[in-house]
Amino acid sequence: MTAFFLGDDTMDRLKTLALRLLRDEEGQDLIEYALLATFVSLVAIAGATLLGTALNNWYSSVATGVDTAAAGAGS
Repeated sequence: MTAFFLGDDTMDRLKTLALRLLRDEEGQDLIEYALLATFVSLVAIAGATLLGTALNNWYSSVATGVDTAAAGAGS
């Protein structure tokens, strides 16, 4: 079995890239936008879930009213 080793040149380039990314302030903006998009998505999912539950309850109430009216009209 052969081990995979990165050369010194590759390691130096990776270190340089990592340091550049840590110092780069534009990356911070990207992270902030990603966090904001995640928050908006979570709020949208929570809102859709609550709306779905409310609609389900409303439809169940309407169905019960229709069933009651149909049972009263049938007798």
